[in-house]
Amino acid sequence: MSEQTSLRPRRSRRASGKAGRSAEPGQNLHLRVPYITRKIPTYDLLGEESLAKIEATADRILAEIGIELRDDAEAMRLYKQAGAQVTELRADAWNVRFEPGMLREILKTAPARFTQHARNPANTVEIGGDAMVFAPAYGSPFVMDMDNGRRYGTIQDFQNLIKLGQSSPWLHHSGGTICEPTDIAVNKRHLDMVYSHMRYSDRAFLGSITAPERAADSIEMCRILFGAEFVDRNCVIMGNFNTTSPLVLDGVTTGGIRTYAEAGQGSIHLPFLLGGAVSPLTMAGAVAQCLAESMASSALTQLVRPGAPAILAGFLSSMSLRSGSPTFGTPEPALGSLVMGQLARRLNMPLRCAGNFSTSKAPDGQAMQQAMMSMMSAVQGGANYILHSAGFVDGLLSMSYEKFVMDTDMCGALHSYLAGIEVNEDTLGFEALAQNGPGEHLFGTDHTLRHYETAYWDSGLNDDQTHETWSEQGSADYAQRANQRWKDILNTYEAPPMDDATDEALRDFIDRKKASMPDAWY
Repeated sequence: MSEQTSLRPRRSRRASGKAGRSAEPGQNLHLRVPYITRKIPTYDLLGEESLAKIEATADRILAEIGIELRDDAEAMRLYKQAGAQVTELRADAWNVRFEPGMLREILKTAPARFTQHARNPANTVEIGGDAMVFAPAYGSPFVMDMDNGRRYGTIQDFQNLIKLGQSSPWLHHSGGTICEPTDIAVNKRHLDMVYSHMRYSDRAFLGSITAPERAADSIEMCRILFGAEFVDRNCVIMGNFNTTSPLVLDGVTTGGIRTYAEAGQGSIHLPFLLGGAVSPLTMAGAVAQCLAESMASSALTQLVRPGAPAILAGFLSSMSLRSGSPTFGTPEPALGSLVMGQLARRLNMPLRCAGNFSTSKAPDGQAMQQAMMSMMSAVQGGANYILHSAGFVDGLLSMSYEKFVMDTDMCGALHSYLAGIEVNEDTLGFEALAQNGPGEHLFGTDHTLRHYETAYWDSGLNDDQTHETWSEQGSADYAQRANQRWKDILNTYEAPPMDDATDEALRDFIDRKKASMPDAWY
């Protein structure tokens, strides 16, 4: 048996079925890929002088102000051993300062591009370089739909949203905490969440980060799903870690980062920066802080296990100065995301930023206008892993069923956009004009017949009929069509097959873990 064959994850022995059937138009399926390989250039907003100033300010933040590290003596030891200046602030809290260039040197061992394996090898993704991966939104306590309104998320909602994602050819990754399943105890829900990703999707996914032991459970479940040897040699799971801005790393975060890195698994290092509250109002200052925090967090992975996959990240948001509320999908953070793309390329690291952001409370015009502003910045800026690609409304407090399918439709359009324009003798279409000559339509030409199914992306939700036809068919607006679409998808969904013995082993692990501790609801 070859090494390549022996390292494949365990496959199902059950008869295969349709793995989450798609309701997308068939003529778009030539665009379906396990991940996007971008064929358009990134947009470089700033010149060398401005980028150097931002990097110098990030270095100054790290050297003169430093990062406060809390409740993790092992992380403190690793930073200090690497050469950081560590000052004790109080019991279990330290100020950690880094000389200019120190973190960049440490991060040289972080891979510029890596593979995250899915249980279905056809859905394995590449992250970094010219590869781009779309994943659903993450972290909302509430869900909403047009029939039942806004409510706390449940495990059923969580699973429904996984199924919607699995059914879309325009997402590539199952995501992580698509919503909080508030009907399950806090200390146990990670088990049901990870299992749900494994059972109802055959794509790559994110694991728990809410406590180091829950991160360890997530990895152990992957050992059951993929095999321990495969997990030791390959990235099969990632954690999405937030710094505590401004300039704090707490022990839960660093403990989780160390847990994933020790196992050779991936991690995303994300400052959540609200301008004027936890970062400077000015975007150049926010970007400098974002770079400093993400580098400090990412570097810990390389101190634990050089070569562990790590993703630089930025979540930049503006604020309504009249109310103090966060605003999403605004132009200034979009510009900041473009700059984060440039900085990530200079570090030679993969990037996560932006997504289909919105503060709208409904799947409406505001929701999609803000989403497009934010998402295009990620696409143009060269982001490699785009969390929040589907479902984000209400300033991330809610996941919308309707916006989920609206956003995946937009992601389909972006597949076509990112494919660029191919120029060759066939695509130049000279023969299309020459076949019938001047004054004749091209509907029946050989060139048209050869390309009509694949020439243009075709929306699964837009109504491009005449007003009269639209009116005769009930005058359904975009949100109403989206409402019907998600219901149709769930009604026809079929879970991807899983080996019975693997499923049983996962359930047994979950049952034993749950039985070992009482419920905790905070």
